[in-house]
Amino acid sequence: MRVSGAWRLLRARSRRRVRAWSSVWRSSLQVRVITSTLAIGLVALTLVGAYVSARMADGLFQARLDQVLQESARSAQQAQATLDFSTATARTDVQRLLGDVSKAQRTGGSDRREVFLLRAPGQEGSSLDISGATTTPALIPLVSPELRLATAGGGQQWQSVAIPRETGGVSPGVLVGQDVTVPVVGTYQLFFLYSLQSEQDRLDFLQRTLGLAAAALVVLLGSMTWLVTRQTVQPVRRAAQVAERLADGHLSERMPEKGEDEMATLARSFNEMADSLQDQIHRMEELSTLQRRFVSDVSHELRTPLTTIRMAGEVIHASREDFDPAAKRSAELLQTQLDRFEDLLADLLEISRFDAGAAVLDAEGRDVRDVVITAVDHAAPLADRRGAWLHVVVPEERCVADIDPRRVERILRNLLVNAVEHAEGSTVEVTVGADAHAVAITVRDRGVGMTPDEAAHVFDRFWRADPARARTTGGTGLGLAISLEDAHLHGGWLEAWGRPGRGASFRLTLPRRAGIRLTDSPLSLAPDESPITGALRIPVVRPNTDPAALPDMASDQDDDQVYLDDADRQEVR
Repeated sequence: MRVSGAWRLLRARSRRRVRAWSSVWRSSLQVRVITSTLAIGLVALTLVGAYVSARMADGLFQARLDQVLQESARSAQQAQATLDFSTATARTDVQRLLGDVSKAQRTGGSDRREVFLLRAPGQEGSSLDISGATTTPALIPLVSPELRLATAGGGQQWQSVAIPRETGGVSPGVLVGQDVTVPVVGTYQLFFLYSLQSEQDRLDFLQRTLGLAAAALVVLLGSMTWLVTRQTVQPVRRAAQVAERLADGHLSERMPEKGEDEMATLARSFNEMADSLQDQIHRMEELSTLQRRFVSDVSHELRTPLTTIRMAGEVIHASREDFDPAAKRSAELLQTQLDRFEDLLADLLEISRFDAGAAVLDAEGRDVRDVVITAVDHAAPLADRRGAWLHVVVPEERCVADIDPRRVERILRNLLVNAVEHAEGSTVEVTVGADAHAVAITVRDRGVGMTPDEAAHVFDRFWRADPARARTTGGTGLGLAISLEDAHLHGGWLEAWGRPGRGASFRLTLPRRAGIRLTDSPLSLAPDESPITGALRIPVVRPNTDPAALPDMASDQDDDQVYLDDADRQEVR
């Protein structure tokens, strides 16, 4: 169990480190450049070092081998000459001769070497039983049978061997063999064993030098890359920080300008852009303030003449039966347009209050189902005229929430009118759902629908998906914009979804208590789609009057009405 727990802990730590490194890799251009440069440098240095090391090893070995072969050939000739001039015939004399030759040849080269005089294969039947001579008997096993057979074939033969050392380990060596003729006893094989330890030491020294040089180059390459990338990335980081500060509304932030290089040019250009943006934003703010003031002033100034015109219009409308048909029709049109003008003026005044932060939420604990039924009753005559069918589904349990009934009813009326107008005679479904934290209402139609791009602009002021489309209800173009502001004033969401030919769906989600921050909704926005795709969520912009500051107006008897069974529903038509 302890081993398993330690292994899981090690894996968890390894994953955290990998994730941390991955995060650093993705977030830092300097780390990516330095790591890539070091990786490429290490690979290049490794390949170059391996090539140079191999070339040096081959060169040292080949040079030593050529020297060894030449020395062995001369030594073999000298030994053969000594043997040819010898007059030894007795066994002891021949044995002594072989020993003298081997000892003499041991120091006959450029370096100390071992000498072996061994009877050649096939010469065992000689009349004199002479085993041969060697300077180091313990090294005789280094002479392999393959080398002896190759030497018996004639000429000079060699083989690389590993010479054991007294202190342990082995040293590289070369064993060179050649046949010689010994008086009386016949052919023997003369082997010279050369140690290549000095060449190996030289190669090791060169490789260590190359390794140290490579390490120094890597450190130098990393330092240079860090310095260069720092000089390049640091201004970019400062530009990113300044840009973030500008995005947060600190319009006076600027980049420091130093020097006359490309980075200084970047800083000057960035600052000039920031100055231009600041100037344009200030002008737009002033223009927006003037526009809001203009709309507010005009809306208030129009109320008096509109009241006068309304009174005169009502007098004319009441006397329309005494007019000729053309004048009668004009009186009716005047009354209709006055109603529309009054609605537009009321919407403009409402928008002005939102823009000025003067909108106040008159919240109270209300059952949202009652507000929904009231809004549906108001929209029913329009649905009858348009040939649409209103289908309402509400839960059996009470859906009490802290809301402003007037504003919520206005939201629902706007959504219902919009759905009926675009339903093209199909069914408009109104669904109410609730959970412990929120209450949601969806209004769904199956009419012409809208694209995701149109859904992104459906809450814009005076926006229409099709400007050429005739409006039979005489809307002002501000209804959905005011509905969105009303939803935000409650701390809620108003979202839209649509697909061409499949209709549209609007979802209003409100917190059940003032101050609750919404994280999800009890109802799905997109029909038959989970999770929701293509939905638009308008970010909640807190007005000056914060719903979180409002008291809880729900009665104690409503506190147990928070857990709802979505399966228990009643259908209201």
